[in-house]
Amino acid sequence: MKKKFRIKKNKDFQIVFKQGKSFANRQFIIYVLKKNEQSKFRIGLSVSKKIGNSVMRNRIKRRIRQSFFELKDFIKEENDYVIIARKPAAEMEFHEIKSSLIHLLKLSKVLNRIPENKRENENI
Repeated sequence: MKKKFRIKKNKDFQIVFKQGKSFANRQFIIYVLKKNEQSKFRIGLSVSKKIGNSVMRNRIKRRIRQSFFELKDFIKEENDYVIIARKPAAEMEFHEIKSSLIHLLKLSKVLNRIPENKRENENI
């Protein structure tokens, strides 16, 4: 995922938190903010120090970014997304993180279409 598609500034995070809608499951909280003037979606990640050391936190962030990269064709483009990882995410494998994020994206109704089968999910 290219850096220009990431939310980095605290101001941008705060706008998404205040104006966006939130959806949650046991592993993640996702905030979604619609921005009509935007052509590509942007993601911001937040992983607390409570979850683990820097190696663990960076591993979780890499897995979330890779999941979004693989799902980019299915996700609505004109939104900003902020994902907050919860403690159970630390013990999850990549495919579990991806399926948990798909579940949240379904809840938030931001998937253009849903990956139908496991094979399509793997080939994204």
